[in-house]
Amino acid sequence: MLADLHNHSCLSPCGSLDLSPRVLVEQAAKKGIEILALTDHNTVANGSAFKKLCARYHIIPLFGMEATTREEVHVLCLFDTLEQALGWGEQVYALLPPIPNDPERLGDQVIVNEDDEIEGEIDVYLGSALDLGLDEIGPLVESAGGLVIPAHVDRPAFSMTSQLGFVSPGPWSALECVRLPPAVDTLGYPLITGSDAHYPEHVGRRSFDLPVTAEQCSEAKAHGRISLSVIRTALSKCPRS
Repeated sequence: MLADLHNHSCLSPCGSLDLSPRVLVEQAAKKGIEILALTDHNTVANGSAFKKLCARYHIIPLFGMEATTREEVHVLCLFDTLEQALGWGEQVYALLPPIPNDPERLGDQVIVNEDDEIEGEIDVYLGSALDLGLDEIGPLVESAGGLVIPAHVDRPAFSMTSQLGFVSPGPWSALECVRLPPAVDTLGYPLITGSDAHYPEHVGRRSFDLPVTAEQCSEAKAHGRISLSVIRTALSKCPRS
């Protein structure tokens, strides 16, 4: 199944206001993406609109965020239900430093509904690092029912290799790369790519084939959801070099 597990919306301060959940899902549908995740920076607040839109366009949603650890490493935290993701989002919000957002300087952080109507804004800056270390985030996400994929590990900013100098072992279901094969030592973890979409034209630029079985694919499409256990198993079959 064609999947894209790293996408932002107009809620991320670095995301375009043009990339609402509606535009994200519409663009994904045009690209034939079957499994889509919304991963705004340190928040899940646009998840409700995203869920409704995925149902409308018959795309299977995953919910979560791109969290920023204390080391300023970006990590994808993914859940198969919105409720679990929102629960994790509450934990994360409590770990954000109380820095007010300045939309003119740092970017807008807009919560919208499925029709692009603005329902609010988040006042605390979402681009900050959490008071949570890389060694802590994996177990916490797993205890909340999710899985963890370190983001763009081969990128020269906000990655394990840029911040630590190496890929650190952990309870990672996979590693996300900008390019395959990556020019860094990935320790034999399964490797995927992700669009890291911040603008409408980014959607689907680095989607990947998630190797689920035909039966799992049919069941997911029939129910409009896919379990993380299936996702984990499929990720384990992705290339490791």
